[in-house]
Formats: sequence, C-alpha cells, structure tokens
Amino acid sequence: MMNKIVFLDRDGVINRYPGDGDYVKSIEEFHLLPGVIESLQRLTQAGCVLFILSNQACVGRGIITQQDLDMIHQHMMNQFDQAGGIVIREAFYATAAPDEGSLYRKPQIGYIQKAFDLLGRSMNEMSDVFFVGDSQKDVVCARNAGCCALTVLSGGFNIDEIQKWSTQPDYIVQDILEATEIILG
Repeated sequence: MMNKIVFLDRDGVINRYPGDGDYVKSIEEFHLLPGVIESLQRLTQAGCVLFILSNQACVGRGIITQQDLDMIHQHMMNQFDQAGGIVIREAFYATAAPDEGSLYRKPQIGYIQKAFDLLGRSMNEMSDVFFVGDSQKDVVCARNAGCCALTVLSGGFNIDEIQKWSTQPDYIVQDILEATEIILG
C-alpha cells in the first residue's frame, strides 16, 4: 500500500496568514500557527509524505528577493528540526507574478506533477492524496490534480465566504489539527 501524500499550503495553514495583498517578508513576520508542529509530527509518524506548495508572488513582484524567501523557508525548517519528528519531502514555491502564466503557480498543477515525478509515481495513482489549503486557488489546484481538498479556516476566509466559492472543498476544517484527523482517519 502506498503512503498517503499530503500537500500543504504555507501561509494560513502552516503560518499566520499575513492578510490580503500582504506577504510574509521576513523571518520576524513568520509565526507558526498553533498545532502545526503536532500535526506535522503525527503525519510524519503515520508515514505520510509531506510537500509544501505555496504561491509566493512577492518574489516575482520584487517585494522580497529569492534570498529573503530562502531565509524565511530555512527559518521554518529550523523550527521543524528543533521540534523533531517532522520530514518535509520538498517545499515548492511558485515565485512568478500572477500574470506570468506559470505552470507551477496554483491553481496550476506543475509542482504536484513534479512531486509525483520525485516519488516515481503516476498522477493516475491519486488515491490517498490530500491538499490542505486556505484559498479557492488551493481547492481548484486540488481538483485539477484529483486530490482530496481540505480548506482550513485558519487562513483568510470564513465559512460563509468559502460556501460561495464556485469550486468547493471536500472538507472545511478549523485548522491543520482537524485536517490531520481527517487525513489519518
């Protein structure tokens, strides 16, 4: 039996959502959400393969540099390493601006395909694949790839807004802890 694959958006799922139109621009602005460490430890312990998949147009727009993004990423990974018991297979950041037409920027599935290539799996093998996000782009990306879509309320949207989206998630959950229960359930 294949291990479950879990794609995680970053802002609003792993760390505090910076607000519409804003970005995490420094390590001082990066704050893990409650329950993230415990959830990632449980998912890792259960044998799930974890990927981070995040749009970070702040680089393409010139708001921060690639080096700034790399420092923020390393800061996050250091926190995971300090906690122990967390394995992130790969973190993918789509840094293109929205108007650049990137195949990797969500809701496109370029990075999901790349993850499957890394694992030596076909995207036809989509059972036990989950996408935990906080936006409609995340849900559309999950649908485009054939993943189970879980939307957390710890990001920028409330349940009333989510219910108006043209593409609905499979589950609406409070946070990554509740998403973990469904994934492991």
